[in-house]
Amino acid sequence: MLGTLTKCVQCIIFLKPIQSTHTHLMDLRQLQHLICLAETGSFSRAAEQLHLTQSALSRSIQALERTLDARLIDRLGKRNELTPLGEVVVTHGRRMLFEADELKENLKRLAQGGLGSLRLGLGSGPGALLMTPLLSHMAREHPQVRVSVSRGPTELQLQMLRERQLDALVIDLRRVVPADDLQIESLVELSAGFICRASHPLAKRRSLVFEELLTYPIATTPLSDEVARLLVDRYGVQAHPERLASLRCEDVSSLVDTALNTDAIFMGVQAAARAHLQSGALVVLPLQPPLQATARFGLITLRGRTPSPVMHLLRQFVDQHLCE
Repeated sequence: MLGTLTKCVQCIIFLKPIQSTHTHLMDLRQLQHLICLAETGSFSRAAEQLHLTQSALSRSIQALERTLDARLIDRLGKRNELTPLGEVVVTHGRRMLFEADELKENLKRLAQGGLGSLRLGLGSGPGALLMTPLLSHMAREHPQVRVSVSRGPTELQLQMLRERQLDALVIDLRRVVPADDLQIESLVELSAGFICRASHPLAKRRSLVFEELLTYPIATTPLSDEVARLLVDRYGVQAHPERLASLRCEDVSSLVDTALNTDAIFMGVQAAARAHLQSGALVVLPLQPPLQATARFGLITLRGRTPSPVMHLLRQFVDQHLCE
């Protein structure tokens, strides 16, 4: 068993001689077919996703099994399960396909002789602070770089990163569960507070208790469990976001504008309302006890993925802009 496993792994990482480039490419395609079958658990669904016939997919899996001299799939009636050796092949195969794609992207960048492109996901807070300044900066300083910005829930952004539809994320780290495949870099912590328009009925008060806020709509982004616990510990169960938030969305700019034009109170990162706070159009409410919460923004990439040259520019810009 150990000898077969060693032989299997050696073949996967191409320690065995490859007869031709064509054979090498076929091996990668067969690995892709096996991985898709493992993920769907069905020859019919996998064949549909791969745009193959079921018989062609079956022949591909059988050819890979002959190459490795090992059974990779147990066919149990209508169910298809990986054998222990099959699990090893899929684990290594995913890594090999990942690295093959990375090699192709790096060669493409070198051939183009440029900085490449940037597909960036922004969380609600970072989006309000960074999106317009970043797009303006790239248009002025690096017009040759293709930039695409995605907004949305943290869970969706992480999925898009793992599927390599995005190159990097800048999001609130309190909403991220650490994982082995994620490279997480903390960038900055920014203070949060309760903010309203200068003409709000509560704006002229020198001190407020939490209950006085509840007369008015509270506008906020979806909050992490950590922030929810902090609110409840500080102000009681009535402060739980599910009970507290009257208006909720991922777009911080819209929430700030709502507070600017109505009696709604924005709860979130003060820096997102910086321009309006500086002009005096919005004010931070003097709540007692104070909120004392922060948003911890960070840069997330896939661990092991080769960064494009433009990623260095992104890090520089984000560090400088958030610190300012």
